[in-house]
Amino acid sequence: MLELDGLVMRAGDFTLRAEMTLQPRSRVAVVGPSGAGKSTLLDAIAGFRRPEAGRILWQGRDITADAPGTRPVASLFQDQNLFPHLSLARNLGLALRPGGGRVSAHENQQIEEALAEVGLAGFGARKPAELSGGQASRAALARVLLQNRPVILLDEPFAALGPALKAEMLSRVAELADKLGALALMVSHDPADARRFASQTVLVADGVAEPPRETEALFSDPPDSLRAYLGQA
Repeated sequence: MLELDGLVMRAGDFTLRAEMTLQPRSRVAVVGPSGAGKSTLLDAIAGFRRPEAGRILWQGRDITADAPGTRPVASLFQDQNLFPHLSLARNLGLALRPGGGRVSAHENQQIEEALAEVGLAGFGARKPAELSGGQASRAALARVLLQNRPVILLDEPFAALGPALKAEMLSRVAELADKLGALALMVSHDPADARRFASQTVLVADGVAEPPRETEALFSDPPDSLRAYLGQA
């Protein structure tokens, strides 16, 4: 399980506190007003920001001081983080060899299989600029598949996509998380996405990331902070 134990994040006048336990193999949405700290929460778990206090534990092991690359975490962002000067195959090779270097024949086969898994068979030689938005999102999913980590963090990776394509990508993420047996934690501004994707939801508001609640129960009877964000106040 992933535990946030007395976590405190600070940036200037902003403070975010979190105390929660997230179970393996679960799908969890993170919702709340803009600027409430949703991305900050994911950055702390990924290791991109250091907490001022508290601990982050995975399966009982303290990973608070671990570097991002050594954590059991794969991250998916809106910009997809694909290097424009590299082919898709070489971009994905960095998931297997973060320090660079030539991939082996076996690793190249893994890359081809990951591309096929997300519907991009034969795309390995293409550059990111030659991909559509949906194809770039699929490529980023292939990288997550190759990383094979037990925690997947998604910070609105499909916000720029149209409704139908976004729904398709959410389904692909759910399938990928199930395939890997991973905990998937997804930031979203869209209640419909949270309901479609996640059985549990974390509300981030008023400086607190609250413990997860059942998604339908939360949106059916939202607290005042969520009600105001949804325009129901």
